[in-house]
Amino acid sequence: MQDLFDSPAPNSETPGPRPLADRLRPTSLSQVIGQDHVLGADGPLGAMLATGSLSSLVLWGPPGVGKTTIARLLADETDLHFVQISAIFTGVPELRKVFEAARHRRGNGQGTLLFVDEIHRFNKAQQDGFLPHMEDGTIVLVGATTENPSFELNAALLSRAQVLVLNRLDEAALAALLARAEAELGHPLPLTDGARTTLVAMADGDGRALLNLVEQIAAWGGGAVVDTDVLTARLTQRAAQYDKSGDAHYNLISALHKSVRGSDPDAALYWLARMLKGGEDPRYLARRITRMAVEDIGLADPQAQGLCLEAWQIYERLGSPEGELALAQAVVYLALAPKSNAAYAGYKAAMSAAARTGSEPPPKHILNAPTALMKEQGYGAEYQYDHDAEDAFSGQNYFPDGMKRGLYYFPVERGFERELKRRTEYFAKLRSKRGDAS
Repeated sequence: MQDLFDSPAPNSETPGPRPLADRLRPTSLSQVIGQDHVLGADGPLGAMLATGSLSSLVLWGPPGVGKTTIARLLADETDLHFVQISAIFTGVPELRKVFEAARHRRGNGQGTLLFVDEIHRFNKAQQDGFLPHMEDGTIVLVGATTENPSFELNAALLSRAQVLVLNRLDEAALAALLARAEAELGHPLPLTDGARTTLVAMADGDGRALLNLVEQIAAWGGGAVVDTDVLTARLTQRAAQYDKSGDAHYNLISALHKSVRGSDPDAALYWLARMLKGGEDPRYLARRITRMAVEDIGLADPQAQGLCLEAWQIYERLGSPEGELALAQAVVYLALAPKSNAAYAGYKAAMSAAARTGSEPPPKHILNAPTALMKEQGYGAEYQYDHDAEDAFSGQNYFPDGMKRGLYYFPVERGFERELKRRTEYFAKLRSKRGDAS
């Protein structure tokens, strides 16, 4: 009798036709495509299996890269009983039954590999429930997640499991999978070379999606060769993977920001387009683009911030899709603008100095003295009005008495900041001449 939550073997006899993805499911780890960095002899799983020791794991990767298949095959390789559950459909009562069955199995000399799909869906308390059963060897946990484990899984669970990153399938891996599918079908798909390339691109790194598309094409029948135009007309391209509140969101905004910082307008436009195609809010992008101007262009090009604010305003007035062109223009401008973070670095250094010096008061000579008592205390005494100086520069000290003069802003030799560098050096020389270099 089958245990609770046990999954039938992938090749077991079931009535009716089997989907292509099921028929092509690997029967050994050597048949898994695209994950050699994990499964190879020098990879973490290859090393574990070579020593006959399998620890608890978290498999992190996008959909359709083989997480479930690898977990099932690991159970076969290590003679562990395979149990599969989904965090979406499993509550605490069901988990108790799973652990009890595993404990009973262990008493009979049989270990259990518990595969938990979408493990990040469990809350922190539910995740803690796995810990004692992992520690006493009742289960070997293999969790699968599409989300960053650092954010979604608690530290206690992560400390007891090794995180393995599975890659999205590249073009070579998808092409190999396509060839395997055609061998299973017994004939090549009636596609031109261009259509085959397009088919692989439409899968977007997801092996399961590719096999589903292959199955649709195989069902068309007929001998006519299909070109790219016909293929794209008949098939709907898989939606790009993008979660506006998840890991992809932060990865793509990081890619956009760093492309701008790296002065690459083409890459910056690409990542902007990826985010917009994924459904990102253009207002969020407008805010982040403005931040790039402040943080990475700074005073090397003082116009950059104003241009970003104008692009933001243009989007608010035009809306999508026309307003998005203004954001694209801002991204191109920032990517090609001279770069400086001197003001940003100076601000952070000044903040650090302010934290160290506590509540040191300003020197009395730059304090106002609206009352007689304040004048008696020396407020405003010996203040030198800069406009009275021949060059409108008194050179007085404006830092707290006894505090060494701070140097925080170091402009660069790029863009408008080259002029600001010349000015800071000019005032530094005047200050030195007037004997207030301290």
